[in-house]
Amino acid sequence: MTEFIPPGTRFHALPSPFPFKRGGALHGARVAYETWGTLAADAGNAILIVTGLSPDAHAAANEANPAPGWWEAMLGPGKPIDTDRWFVVCVNSLGSCKGSTGPASLNPATGEPYRLDFPELSIEDGARAAVEVVRALGIAQLACVVGNSMGGMTALAVLMLHPGIARSHINISGSAQALPFSIAIRSLQREAIRLDPRWNGGHYDDDAYPESGMRMARKLGVITYRSALEWDGRFGRVRLDSDQADDDPFGLEFQVESYLEGHARRFVRFFDPNCYLYLSRSMDWFDLAEYAGGDVLAGLAAIQVEKALAIGANTDILFPVQQQQQVADGLRAGGADARFIGLESPQGHDAFLVDFERFGPAVRGFLDAL
Repeated sequence: MTEFIPPGTRFHALPSPFPFKRGGALHGARVAYETWGTLAADAGNAILIVTGLSPDAHAAANEANPAPGWWEAMLGPGKPIDTDRWFVVCVNSLGSCKGSTGPASLNPATGEPYRLDFPELSIEDGARAAVEVVRALGIAQLACVVGNSMGGMTALAVLMLHPGIARSHINISGSAQALPFSIAIRSLQREAIRLDPRWNGGHYDDDAYPESGMRMARKLGVITYRSALEWDGRFGRVRLDSDQADDDPFGLEFQVESYLEGHARRFVRFFDPNCYLYLSRSMDWFDLAEYAGGDVLAGLAAIQVEKALAIGANTDILFPVQQQQQVADGLRAGGADARFIGLESPQGHDAFLVDFERFGPAVRGFLDAL
């Protein structure tokens, strides 16, 4: 059981106990975060970034850690999220293995990792933990809360649970509820992990690690993160060179298979399987309709925010653009000046991580107008 914490990560201690939506509580828990820029005297220039399932808090290089971050092209001086103007906070998700307390963390009651004794995690729990960081930094109201993918769900939960906490919102490839297709994919990913004998009911270690299950889970994820258009353009039906081919008669034959294998192997030992299970399931459970008698649009309309932008890629099959359109429509029904942009990116759900030529101007334009 390993945690993967970038250098320069900062930590905020959560109130103890820290209760969870579905029951249970954490004692002595913490949230990992990083910051960029300078907080204004009135604390009115703060932006909160909440992330997808796997990223850490290191979204971009800063004084504490000059290594490039996972959103390096979007965040920094003169960039779309301009840290010459904005004070930016990025929080690692509660339940992760990247510094915030999660199933891989030590349970102070036992001195052993929580494993499956970790409380049932909801998106709302992560939202409340992120707000604890914001409050600890002396920020009464955010200029904007930005959420990518799972973070789009977390951002909406932040706004729902803490009315008035932000003047604006950018929802990037996110949603107000999980759709059946996305639930089905994540269910298969979790099943792949749980059926690996080395998962052992969550009781594994670095020597007996469920690598096969994690590899399969990651491959399934990567397939849905990109689009068929991109798979075609990048790989076509190109086969591996004979000296690269797998000796297994049913082994790797096409370049796309080799790409998935390489991508999976780079991931599996750098993310904890139990954390993956908990965070994945939290997305399936999230549904703003719970707050409005089963009507997701009414749930969105109950959120108090002045301006909003919902953007996504038209090729996204995991969080399709209809969901970002729904976010904009619902927030607009609640009185927000809300806009939707569907971008013609070939790169599917992962477009916000790579297609900066399209996503950068959209985010910059919105923030520049605040």
